[in-house]
Amino acid sequence: MRLDRSVGDAVTAAVCRHHIGRLERIGSRSLDAPPGGWAEDAPPPRTGNDVEVLVDGEVALPRIVADVRGARSHVHLTGWFMSPDFVLEDGEAPVILRDLLAAAATRVDVRVLLWAGAPVPVFTPARRLVRAVGDELRRAGPIHCALDTHERPLHCHHEKSIVIDGEIAFVGGIDLTSLAGDRRDSQRHPARAALGWHDVTTRTRGPLVADVADHFNLRWQAVTGERLPDPPPSSPAGDVTAQLVRTLP
Repeated sequence: MRLDRSVGDAVTAAVCRHHIGRLERIGSRSLDAPPGGWAEDAPPPRTGNDVEVLVDGEVALPRIVADVRGARSHVHLTGWFMSPDFVLEDGEAPVILRDLLAAAATRVDVRVLLWAGAPVPVFTPARRLVRAVGDELRRAGPIHCALDTHERPLHCHHEKSIVIDGEIAFVGGIDLTSLAGDRRDSQRHPARAALGWHDVTTRTRGPLVADVADHFNLRWQAVTGERLPDPPPSSPAGDVTAQLVRTLP
């Protein structure tokens, strides 16, 4: 255990030095907030937001399901990995991710942007697995799925975001997958067969949503060459001032 911790600490420190060095070489200060707390190399702080902090999948996943079902124009998702058969909600008719997105795609534009997977198959997820996920989502319905292969050593695309109608954005740490852990944890944290996953995401409405949408559009164009329409500005929805900060230059 002590050796594992030492190795993990060393890898973490190496990864941090690697990315800080890359950012410094291009003059970015994304990881170094100036006095006042707002990052300089990022979209400016936005006022008028409503930001909810949703702790654990038991709280977050039903909210995602309800908002995707209520989408009127589009649902755009990013993820480190997604499991098409992931059960978002239990019940007599469980809500399955593949079916939820396929049903939405019959009404609105649904786009999924995933990390293409580890180029060396000793790491998870392997590229073959991610390609199979993309194929399964496309077979399920008119879902646009793109796999992002832009990467460097010690790097993967680890974002988890959902933009709905340009009005709602989920950004946080909960992937829609059962790979490497059960994301459907609760605040009771019951013991389960699989590894638990205590995590958090945020649900935001207001002007900040356009910055999340801009970021999705930027990455989608970098991967597919397709330019999506600029998101319209969102009306104020609350009294929170917040800023979207990216490590992506």
